Amino acid sequence: MTKESNLDYQYQVGASLPANSPNYVRRQADIDLYDALRAGEFCYVLNSRQTGKSSLMVQTMKRLQSNRINCVVIYISTLGSRNTKQEQWYAGIIDTLVDKLNLSLPVDVKAWLNEHKHLSPGEKLSEFIAQVLLKQLSQDTVVLLDEIDSVLSLSFPIDEFFAIIQTCYNKRTDNPEYRQLTFALFGVATPQELIQDKTHTLLNIGRSIELHGFKLFEAEHLERGLEVNFIQPHTALRIVLDWTSGQPFLTNKICQLIQQNLPPSIPEGEEEQTISNLIQEKIIDNWEKQDIPEHLQTIRDQIMGRQQGTSLLETYGQILNQGELEVNDSSLEHLELRLS
Repeated sequence: MTKESNLDYQYQVGASLPANSPNYVRRQADIDLYDALRAGEFCYVLNSRQTGKSSLMVQTMKRLQSNRINCVVIYISTLGSRNTKQEQWYAGIIDTLVDKLNLSLPVDVKAWLNEHKHLSPGEKLSEFIAQVLLKQLSQDTVVLLDEIDSVLSLSFPIDEFFAIIQTCYNKRTDNPEYRQLTFALFGVATPQELIQDKTHTLLNIGRSIELHGFKLFEAEHLERGLEVNFIQPHTALRIVLDWTSGQPFLTNKICQLIQQNLPPSIPEGEEEQTISNLIQEKIIDNWEKQDIPEHLQTIRDQIMGRQQGTSLLETYGQILNQGELEVNDSSLEHLELRLS
């Protein structure tokens, strides 16, 4: 690829990447999630914002579909908010499944719900899965539930929904039909926030997919867009990753800033100082006004909006002073800080 053609190489800052995006960086999470879902495991990807969860979901769905595994995405935030009634919320899930899955027979959702009005909303979903969905599925199916943290804003208890998913897995022992159906959750929440009833063990039977920052060997193709600006684009990318620890949003943002603001052909040996000056000027200085698309302000609001806001800042201060802090997975404070 020539330097002239690299003028067309664009970095995407924020939002989910299309399935065919040249910017997508494959990580260990891509392997782990694909292998687990293909094997029929329940998975969850709970991580902070702008870390590539939805892009991971899109890429995994593409790979699963290419291997004849049916996929349906349900964006939980579209099902309703605090004013949404429980009946409407569960009906929305059923309607989405019918709309997006290639069922062998047509289903009139409104009529079906009316026929089963004697059941509670959660019981209707369970009945629909057992008597309609599993009877008509022609291939293995993965239901991908994105923005799962949206359930935290609902005005009714949501534990029953997670119990339904758990029941689908528990029934596999006696009913092989349930092996056709697999679920995955994506969102910004701690397991403790999602499931209030501690007797429910859904996340204990599931597999947590760890989503780490980009490593240099994984992200080498991103240096294509830096070839105009630097004689040594590989060195430039390494310095960018040193600044961002591979955080996807910030990595793409700094690469974009390089393209937009730096001159061509910066000599070898000047990469670190040049990039440091750019980050200071375009991100750190006057950071609130320059935080476009918004990212750092969201992190601030996430921390201060939590009950343990002050305590989280104190923990973050320890990390700044010490360089690192050993993670305690049983500490709610540590989990919340990582999610912020």
